[in-house]
Amino acid sequence: MIRINQIKIPIEINNRSHDDSGMKYNEAAEAKLYYVLRKKAAKILRIDAGQIGSLEIVKHSIDARKKPELYDVYVIDVSLRGAEGGKEAQIVKKCRDRNVSVVEEKKYDFREKVEKLAGNRDAGKFETGNAAIGTSKAGKIVIVGAGPAGLFCGYELAKHGYKPIIIERGADVDKRSKIVEKFWESGQLDLKTNVQFGEGGAGTFSDGKLNTMVKDKEGRGAEALKIFVENGAPERIKYESKPHIGTDILKSVVKNIRNEIIDCGGQVLFETQLTELVTDADGRIAAVKANNESVIECDAAVLAIGHSARDTFAMLKEKQVDMQPKPFAVGFRVEHPQSLINKSQYGVDAPEILPAAPYKLTTTTGAGRGVYSFCMCPGGYVVNASSEEGRLCVNGMSYSKRDGKNANSAIIITVDPKDFGSDDVLAGVEFQRKLEKKAFDLAKGKIPVEYYGDFKKAFGSLNSNQDSSSNIGDSFTPQMKGAYEFAAVHEILPNDLNEAFVEGMENFGRTIKGYNDDHALVSGVESRTSSPVRINRGDDGQSLNIKGLFPCGEGAGYAGGIMSAAMDGIRTAELVAAQLG
Repeated sequence: MIRINQIKIPIEINNRSHDDSGMKYNEAAEAKLYYVLRKKAAKILRIDAGQIGSLEIVKHSIDARKKPELYDVYVIDVSLRGAEGGKEAQIVKKCRDRNVSVVEEKKYDFREKVEKLAGNRDAGKFETGNAAIGTSKAGKIVIVGAGPAGLFCGYELAKHGYKPIIIERGADVDKRSKIVEKFWESGQLDLKTNVQFGEGGAGTFSDGKLNTMVKDKEGRGAEALKIFVENGAPERIKYESKPHIGTDILKSVVKNIRNEIIDCGGQVLFETQLTELVTDADGRIAAVKANNESVIECDAAVLAIGHSARDTFAMLKEKQVDMQPKPFAVGFRVEHPQSLINKSQYGVDAPEILPAAPYKLTTTTGAGRGVYSFCMCPGGYVVNASSEEGRLCVNGMSYSKRDGKNANSAIIITVDPKDFGSDDVLAGVEFQRKLEKKAFDLAKGKIPVEYYGDFKKAFGSLNSNQDSSSNIGDSFTPQMKGAYEFAAVHEILPNDLNEAFVEGMENFGRTIKGYNDDHALVSGVESRTSSPVRINRGDDGQSLNIKGLFPCGEGAGYAGGIMSAAMDGIRTAELVAAQLG
């Protein structure tokens, strides 16, 4: 296989004409793209285009460094007809291009990973290919939580002969969607099923971003994207530099993954909440209790509970599961017109041929606080993401087309245990709750919103000398799911965090003109960025003091988004299989 890097195509040539999903080129545009790539590859390799047998896009990004002169940049793999042995290497050597190399295709292999972990590579414990699928393996496995970590863990296990039981405190995705929509319309919160709890986890009502900062040396990220595609996600997510599928497509995908698990012999039990861990005389996991009544015996329990399962954290503390508080971040959602972001990032607002532009911003304040953008949603909505009575938090959400009029992002400030006011393992949870109560009380359960200019005036000493009042205008309005009301958002966070937020916003205004505009919208509170605790585990994936318990994903403190959670779920599946055989 020959890999060619840095193939550039002017945006105007590669005109995007999207289908209804907003995620891929239509048939004519797709054919045109591959025709152009084939011609360019042949020219680079100094061969006839007819010699190219197959062409696969490995990666795509947009180069906007010389905006408004924009390019699509591709990395592709090609195979040549009749080019066995060293012929590909000869062609690569002859073309003398540092962007061209011979690569060996590597595929993720669950069986190999497990056998290596178990030390049974030559024992033939695991059958090859698909022969193991449907074959019952030893060991009863319960997976707690049907978010990305739990679903992908269950999927890999089910596909390789295990029959995991997934229990999820919330409802299935169809019922859940109706309950959440009702909450946004009426404010009537369901404590069991909401934006945080239910099939797909918190990611179901998010932007559906599938990029991650986690390095993928073991191929688990590629495996996760493959599973997404096999279950209904667009093929393009496998090579986009910043892939996303949106909440609308994600709902269908998680349902398809669930059905695959069931078809392979697994079970998925909704509205079934973990309420107790049952251990044997040796302190090893023996069963889980659900809804304070049902006992499900197991040899392994995967704890993929998500970052908002506060009652479960309390139960784990009572059970003396080895945990510790961990740093996370809190802040606000900030909205701008998407056109402002497009013009900044691309040099032009061209929604017909360009996707809604994302951004990533980070800075460190004079006091040493990290301030950064998080879960940025191009063309998205700010959503009421509450899960407890009398408390309010927000998140960001986009549909696959990302065609909303506003861009939003969390702008968050790092906090750590010294900010929590206590050394208790759950001090971070109580810190979140205090902020969420303030946010709820400000607008009586509606999302509180404030113009950034008004927010900044509350800290007169920090007013910037920059001109920040001429880019957006006072007609700019929120784009939200759930009722909102203008209120004093600056009263939610402690003053030192507010000051860090303002300093960050002013710094970001130097990167994106108009970012610190007086009419940018600030809403809050963004408090569920990651888990406030870490459930400690060893190299074997098991709890440090309860064998057979496998902490996993965001809630356990080992992931920070859909992809990293899915990858940790796959890794945990390998570790469980290696333990049980």
